[in-house]
Amino acid sequence: MSQAVICLVSTEAEANSIVVELQELGFTPDQISALLPSKNISKDMGHEKHSKAPEGTATGAGAGALVGGALGLLAGIGVLAIPGAGPFIAAGPIMAFLSGAAVGTTLGGITGGLIGLGIPEYEAKQYEGKIRDGNILLSVSVDDRDEAKQVEEVYKENGAHDIKRTTEEKVKR
Repeated sequence: MSQAVICLVSTEAEANSIVVELQELGFTPDQISALLPSKNISKDMGHEKHSKAPEGTATGAGAGALVGGALGLLAGIGVLAIPGAGPFIAAGPIMAFLSGAAVGTTLGGITGGLIGLGIPEYEAKQYEGKIRDGNILLSVSVDDRDEAKQVEEVYKENGAHDIKRTTEEKVKR
């Protein structure tokens, strides 16, 4: 069963350093997720009332240009309009949790997506608060304990905090 190794970092520079180091160790862009508040996107992103944007679906494919370095190269990067939270940039497997089945839960939004990653609800709410405050969430999908230990070491070496391992849930499509 695959696991996610999750952390928070305070800056985009820290996040980029972690992603570069993980890629040098052989982790692929589709194993690495990132979620960060979009400080570069207008809050009035031109949503149409009949669109799925209010439900948290991706609203733009050009998000890679909004973040620099290694974060901009992650798989499936896009901008999400998360109800009550505003615009966020998401990449990797977390994108599916935020724009897919997890958003339809009663919690929805960031908390629902984090629960989809396997984080217990009370911890997901804590992570959500820290992400809203400007922290960047990183998550790496790993297949075994050795990979999980490698990821945790990279996190620690690069100043990450709130490091956690969790069993990943599967996204229902």
